[in-house]
Amino acid sequence: MTGRGRLLSALVLTLWALPLAANAPARSLRPVPRAVAADPVVQAAIAVATEEAAASVAVTRMRPNLRPPSEQEILAAATPPRPDAPGLDLSPRPELRPKEVEERALFGRKKRMKGAVCGNPDIQGSAAGRVPGKIKGCGIKDAVRVTSVSGVRLSTPAVMECGTAEALNHWVARSVKPTFRRRGPVVELQVAAHYSCRTRNNQRGAKISEHGKGRAIDISAFVMNDGERITVLEGWKRGATRKMLRQVWKEACGPFGTVLGPEADRYHKDHLHLDTARHRGGPYCR
Repeated sequence: MTGRGRLLSALVLTLWALPLAANAPARSLRPVPRAVAADPVVQAAIAVATEEAAASVAVTRMRPNLRPPSEQEILAAATPPRPDAPGLDLSPRPELRPKEVEERALFGRKKRMKGAVCGNPDIQGSAAGRVPGKIKGCGIKDAVRVTSVSGVRLSTPAVMECGTAEALNHWVARSVKPTFRRRGPVVELQVAAHYSCRTRNNQRGAKISEHGKGRAIDISAFVMNDGERITVLEGWKRGATRKMLRQVWKEACGPFGTVLGPEADRYHKDHLHLDTARHRGGPYCR
């Protein structure tokens, strides 16, 4: 019998044995869904389970809190993992999980970790090591060069520290991708600036910018799968597009400590500035 057949047999056996252990009528359980019951493997398993149910009473009495599998669990067990999701575990209980599922999951994670940085497979890139600064206060101790986050590529590899990479990944996964889902999916972030050893807004005598510490990234546009480019400069002026841009701007406030957009000042009219500086009064977003 195949791994799938063995799994179904174990599930159905439990389904039939439990009502006997609890002295409850079989009709109290939900019926097996037609799509599953019509499977020859399931029918064979039910026949075997009927004969062996009595022998299982003693075992199930030792585990009175074990609930019967739901319809969803039975259907999940009857559905093989998708080829494009090697790490997906559809087994309702770990002890019944086929060995090949675990092997695919380990292989899939290993493959994803190959190009990962910051210990996160969703953040792809390469290590950049120590980045010295030409001005006092600049530089990164342990930098990374990020090429994509949550499956969305960056228009150019961006140098930053891991804390900023994690914040960017969180923002893209939780805000950018859901917000642009109907127009997208979004496939690229247009990077206007990342690491740069300079003062704030390049003003003489100003403090060192968070860009000079690897804690900031500027995004000027979002590119959709069909090639559409939603720019901050033009998109901020339009109804539906403006609403989406304001949404991702607003939801960046939290993962990032500072979020500046077109309404902040003249220096940010064409991009979103995101940095991980922390302020005593909480995130600073304008």
